[in-house]
Amino acid sequence: MIESIVVGTDGSPAATVAVSWAVDDAGRRRLPVRIVHVVEHWPYGISAFPPPGWQEAMTHAGEQVIAEAAKTAAGRRPDVDATTALIGGTPLEILREQASEATELVIGSRGLGGFTEALLGSAVLRLAGHVPGAVVVVKAEESERRGEVGEVLVGVDGSPAGEPAVGFAFEQARLRGCPLRALRAWQVPPHAFMPDIVDVAGIRQEQQQMIDSWLAPWVERFPEVRVVPEVTCANPASVLTEASAQADLLVVGSRGLGAVGSMVLGSVSRGVLPHARCPVAVVRS
Repeated sequence: MIESIVVGTDGSPAATVAVSWAVDDAGRRRLPVRIVHVVEHWPYGISAFPPPGWQEAMTHAGEQVIAEAAKTAAGRRPDVDATTALIGGTPLEILREQASEATELVIGSRGLGGFTEALLGSAVLRLAGHVPGAVVVVKAEESERRGEVGEVLVGVDGSPAGEPAVGFAFEQARLRGCPLRALRAWQVPPHAFMPDIVDVAGIRQEQQQMIDSWLAPWVERFPEVRVVPEVTCANPASVLTEASAQADLLVVGSRGLGAVGSMVLGSVSRGVLPHARCPVAVVRS
């Protein structure tokens, strides 16, 4: 794997913000950035020849998109080594191919034309499940935020599959010099409302002990990061979405097990992606 960050762009507002986010993160991590724009051969998914001059027009438009993205990157972080690539093909396939050789893929939450499909939540999860690094999804509204909040938020489920997400979150908090809020959300089984059968208070205490135990090795590895563990009885996707309003980055795993052994963390990722109020990093297990 090449130590680099790949960012996809189509010239949309969300993609432009994604480019800025990518070069900022590259500056923190001291990595180069590769800005990719995909020129689709014929975006309508039908067996037909494109009209005369279609490919030339799309290539020319792509060159303009890439030029603007490069300008944005240089203006944002002139110290970051940023290169560009104009590639023909299907956005999802090309992005997956590019990300397979990088540590991180950054994309906007919603794009223009055929690129839109590649940036919807379901396709983001397909990317996260097939590339080795993190997939960071940035919304256009991110440009309207007034500075950084100064906190990284990570959803913790305690499964081995969730370890890469926790590690990514600790590293982001270290690089940013900010606290890390580790949120463990668990849901009460239906029969738990019968207090004679289930000790809900006891479960809550056990959950707190479990998250402290899960985080202990990471706290030892990243002593400079101030960790704020938090346990709450709530729907994981809902509580993470609400908490994201006070974070600069929300980190979730691509797959894991919930508190009662039945919730797939992929569903949590799908739940937070459309509604999170900050960029979301989906980290593959």
